[in-house]
Amino acid sequence: MIGKLAKSVREYKLPSILSVVFVALEVVLEVLLPFICSDLINFIQGITTQGVDGTVTTLHQFTILSVPTGIELTSLDGGIGYIFAYAGILIVMAALSLTCGLLSGMFCARASAGFAKNLRKDLYYKIQDFSFENIDSFSTSSLVTRLTTDVTNVQNAYMMIIRIAVRSPLMFIAALVMAFTKNWFLALIFLAAALVLLGAMALIPKRAMPIFNRVFRKYDKMNLRIQENVHAARAVKAFVREDYEIQKFDDAATDVRKDFTKAETLLALTNPTVYFIMFVLILTTCTLCTVFIVKGQTDPNFHVIGGTLNLGDLSALVQYAIMILMSMIMLVMVLVMIVMAAESARRIVKVLGTESTLESPVNGIKEVADGSIEFDHVDFSYAGDDEKCALKDADIKIKSGETIGILGGTGSSKTTLVQLIPRLYDVTEGSVRVGGVDVREYDLESLRKNIAMVLQKNVLFSGTIKENIRWGKQDATDEEIVAACKLAQADEFISQMPDGYDTYIEQGGTNVSGGQRQRLCIARALIANPKIIIFDDSTSAVDTKTDALIRKAMAESLPDATKIVIAQRVSSFEDADRIIVMDGGRISAVGTHDELMQSSVIYREAYEIQNKKSDDGEGKNAIA
Repeated sequence: MIGKLAKSVREYKLPSILSVVFVALEVVLEVLLPFICSDLINFIQGITTQGVDGTVTTLHQFTILSVPTGIELTSLDGGIGYIFAYAGILIVMAALSLTCGLLSGMFCARASAGFAKNLRKDLYYKIQDFSFENIDSFSTSSLVTRLTTDVTNVQNAYMMIIRIAVRSPLMFIAALVMAFTKNWFLALIFLAAALVLLGAMALIPKRAMPIFNRVFRKYDKMNLRIQENVHAARAVKAFVREDYEIQKFDDAATDVRKDFTKAETLLALTNPTVYFIMFVLILTTCTLCTVFIVKGQTDPNFHVIGGTLNLGDLSALVQYAIMILMSMIMLVMVLVMIVMAAESARRIVKVLGTESTLESPVNGIKEVADGSIEFDHVDFSYAGDDEKCALKDADIKIKSGETIGILGGTGSSKTTLVQLIPRLYDVTEGSVRVGGVDVREYDLESLRKNIAMVLQKNVLFSGTIKENIRWGKQDATDEEIVAACKLAQADEFISQMPDGYDTYIEQGGTNVSGGQRQRLCIARALIANPKIIIFDDSTSAVDTKTDALIRKAMAESLPDATKIVIAQRVSSFEDADRIIVMDGGRISAVGTHDELMQSSVIYREAYEIQNKKSDDGEGKNAIA
């Protein structure tokens, strides 16, 4: 898992390393400051004072705190200069420590933000290569959560790892070593307290981990509620179901809140536990040091356990005790963040480690000879189970340039059949050939560039009309865009817009009607000049006259392209070369309109329902 995530660091390795280096320098400078301060305090203890009455007194331990006002500190051997030298050293070290801390923070921020950028990029690119089957297995809402919340959690964990996770153990070791140089007995007490604290803290993340595992799955459900409501906002309002949907979202959000509350309650125990142990340790240190120092001054026979002690050593040991325990606090913070990020990391790595079920073969064929299509006894199952086939024994040959209509009831696998042509899914049994070659032998990009699909669910992207049309051909000229829109019968309504072809399309095409959206999607497909063009019920929102004009324009402008039209309206393909009738996942019948009127009950019933005759015998079209 770590190896896969580390690949996303890439060009941000140097900032990551520099962050670690400057953190180490900062720690070294910080632990040296108390040591030098202790020497300075010890030196001051030996400085003499001359009172206003001319008497000279040597300062001993603690007497420096009670020097009367007006006494001027002097040194018999130039001690004032020595103090200023110490002060200068301390100021320089503090400035260097601050500089190292700032540089470490800067490089850490750059590295973590860059890592998150690369991780999102890698995830997004990976998802772009996914087949429909892969996307279905993860769900859209789950992929969105992984690209947003999960990446943010991993970014925060990485930021803490390259800075605080480095600083904490270094600070702990360095401060402990310096404490041993002052008094090994008290240093052992510090070590024991730190180990007790670490043991207590280790239990909390262990209990919190299962909760975080659950909460991210609930995040996916909550995001699914949001996605459904945003996409289906019109339906929600049309059926006055706002209260119902609000309650569904509230239930999902409440589940997330409950789990997070449990986890955060456990994690909230860390700070009071740490601070309690820290204050007890500081109190113990001060008490022992005071006893040792006073006894050492008053009792010549008393030997301090662990070495000698004086006022400067007391100051240093207190600071080292704080450093040791603060390093433990920071380490616990890192552990908590890692616990939260571990599940996110696993979810991200699962996406990065998933290979698309559809891969281009090595040295795949890049040229599609023509638009001929052959289904050779094809079975297909979305579940990969031969017993649950959505498509069964599909066997048909389509010549290049033919116009093929496909009719069938809901769930008859019309869309499934055509999705196998550009290899959006792989067949379970049999084969699909395009231009005489099995689609599995083609380079995927080359195959799909020669097959244009106008999907059942029309999708436009935020941007101008020109930008949307150029999805079909990136280098299309303005003249080619206009020509494609004229074929799709879209030029008329585009010309009436204030900005014409530069009109901005809102996300999902919400500022155009359903029929306009369909015609723009048709224009986007036509501009690619494909060898095969598939219309999956893509003229359902246009009137019969416009539908007829689109079919006529296609027949005239794309005579060599194979055209496959799925529609519920028989008039959309009544004049097709052949019509395929689907029923229950099988090809029920194939023929021309006249042939099917004689041989197919399904086709004849559909035609008669849509073309009821009046009493005087005149035909009257009805839109299904």
